[in-house]
Amino acid sequence: MHFAMIFSVIAVLVMVIGGFMFFPLGIALYEGESEQAAAFGLTIVLVIILGLVLHLFTRKKKGKQFSAKDGFLMVTTSWVIASAAGALPFYLSGSIPAFTDAYFETMSGFTTTGASILTEIQSLPRSILFWRSLTHWLGGMGFVVLTVAIMPLLGIGGVKLVSAESPGPTMDKITPKITHMAKLLWVIYTAMTVIETVLLMAGGMSLFDALTHTFGTLATGGFSPMNASVGHYDSAYFDIIITVFMVLAGLNFGLYYRAMTGNFVEIKRNTELKVYLGIFIAATILAAIPMVGNVYSNWGESLRFSSFQVASIITTTGYATADFDLWPSFSKFILFLLMFVGGCSGSTGGGIKVIRIVTLFKQSVTEMKHLTNPRGVFTTRINGIVVKKDFVYTITGFVLLYFMLLMVTTGVVASSPGNYNLITSFSTALATVGNIGPGFSLVGPTMNYSFFPEGVKWFLSFAMMAGRLEIYTVLILFTPYFWRRR
Repeated sequence: MHFAMIFSVIAVLVMVIGGFMFFPLGIALYEGESEQAAAFGLTIVLVIILGLVLHLFTRKKKGKQFSAKDGFLMVTTSWVIASAAGALPFYLSGSIPAFTDAYFETMSGFTTTGASILTEIQSLPRSILFWRSLTHWLGGMGFVVLTVAIMPLLGIGGVKLVSAESPGPTMDKITPKITHMAKLLWVIYTAMTVIETVLLMAGGMSLFDALTHTFGTLATGGFSPMNASVGHYDSAYFDIIITVFMVLAGLNFGLYYRAMTGNFVEIKRNTELKVYLGIFIAATILAAIPMVGNVYSNWGESLRFSSFQVASIITTTGYATADFDLWPSFSKFILFLLMFVGGCSGSTGGGIKVIRIVTLFKQSVTEMKHLTNPRGVFTTRINGIVVKKDFVYTITGFVLLYFMLLMVTTGVVASSPGNYNLITSFSTALATVGNIGPGFSLVGPTMNYSFFPEGVKWFLSFAMMAGRLEIYTVLILFTPYFWRRR
């Protein structure tokens, strides 16, 4: 493996993180938050010096192209180091006194999970709240895609990095040059950020609130500067805007490029898009039915709250406008099922992803056809294209590892000194591995993760990272053959 190249890229990534910290530093200075300003200033100095030293020692030793192994190691290592660097302002300012908690909060932010250890949010300094939400926005599109966009400055190819980082079973290569693709994705991402921010401000939100909620929406993260999340505003307008943008953030960003270039034919025949929107609409209606005249007085209210929560769960955003843990059992059952779904491939959402579920379902139908007619020739098609067997095998392996990690995480939580019930333990696993944030029972939408022991928090931090990086990228590092020389 090319360790010099790996650390050279990580060096740039660390400096990028330091650069983005100038935004909360500016807020701290403007608001007169001296302790927070000192914490951000010290962190910026530390990470930039560290980045420069690493880059200077490795830049002359780098090669020209990453191998698959280099990509996996670089991506996983970068998220570990990024979370450690990002945790420093929380810890040094005293806003989150324990480093374990600061690291958990930061990993939750960068992985766009939205699981928080904070019991009181609104009283925190605005610079801290801004940085907390900004970690979502940065992690949403992915550090590696951001780094790939500036790869020409390093003379290093970035294809392996993006394939290791991409949030889905396939990375839709929408342009011939990988750096051009990364830049286009960031342009689209930034444009959507501006549009949602303007729309929220048009409804009466302050610039600060609009930005922080937009960061959490488009990154499908869920950190809000309010204790009651989006429910704090009790506004149908805000609920609708955020619901729409959560759904948009859960789409494959490659579809936006096709829309920009007028390629609507491929959008129209996209199987994943149809299923994703179909699940959202069906789940919204099904979850609303038991609540009409029971929890809410009419269909309008029921659809407003169910659509928001369905969008929040399926896209793994984690925002809340109501305590869904108090909803009728069937409505909670719908949300529980959605926790296994996730957004589309190539989106900022987490979870298993719609394309994997569609592929496995179609393959199951194909197998049943084959059982009834062993001599027949049947194929599985996605978007009108025959799916190769190795693609199905990869998805099958992913889903198996996903559920294994869910079971292990459930076991870790259940076996901890708190003796937590099965609903808490399993929904904690679902919420962290799937990067959802809130779960049920003790980790419900009005609760947090502060009560877990330190060891459990570190393991949940690992689970969030593994889920965000699509399982294989992280777990492959623990296999003996990954480290063998060939």
